[in-house]
This record gives sequence, C-alpha cells and structure tokens, in this order.
Amino acid sequence: QLQLDESGGGQVQPGGTLTLSCAASGGTLRDYSIGWFHQAPGKEREGVSCISNGGGQINYADSVKGRFTISRDTAKNTVYLQMNSLEPDDSGVYYCVPSVLRGSSDCVAHTDSSWGQGTQVTVSS
Repeated sequence: QLQLDESGGGQVQPGGTLTLSCAASGGTLRDYSIGWFHQAPGKEREGVSCISNGGGQINYADSVKGRFTISRDTAKNTVYLQMNSLEPDDSGVYYCVPSVLRGSSDCVAHTDSSWGQGTQVTVSS
C-alpha cells in the first residue's frame, strides 16, 4: 500500500524559501498524480499544486502561481514543492496525497486518500 511522508517544513521569514518533500514507500509514485494541500489554522484544507503521474500536467492554485514549483523525481520516488517568496498566509500544515487534476488550477484528493501528519510551515518575522 502506498505511503507518503512529508518533510521539509520549518520556520522562515516572509520572502524566504522552503522545499517540501513527499517521499513514497510501498508503491511507485509514477503510477499516481500527486497533490500538495495546505491547511491553515482554523481553515479547511485546500489544494496548492498537483502534478500528473507522467509529469505532463501541472496545476497551481492562483494564490501560489509564480511562487511555488512542483516537481517529481521518479528515481527517488519523491515529489517536491519548492516554495519561494513565502508569505504569512502560507503558514500551516502541508500534506501530499494521490490526487486528480481538474481544469488548469484545481487539485482534488482521492476520496480514499490517507492523510499523513504533514509538515508544518511557519512564515513570520
């Protein structure tokens, strides 16, 4: 069974950069489209970015376009989310799960996705 583990979070100042990793075990990531989701304190989880299983399609939420870059390394069985120009509103927990890409900007988690512990990102001065 595919298991995904998020890492790479931390605390940075506004304008800073972090790169999150989503490492897979128990399965091959290239068989799945993967999405990154963000949950800010007191708010619902929302899709940030997702990448198709072949890497040919990538979606970004409008709030992160031009700042975040998603990529995947098949050899390392890992999906990354590079986050530049971080803003306080980017703070929260980030999760990665198998997802479906819809349209040009939406990411929808599979209904049977198992959410891990995520990785905490804090953007503050």
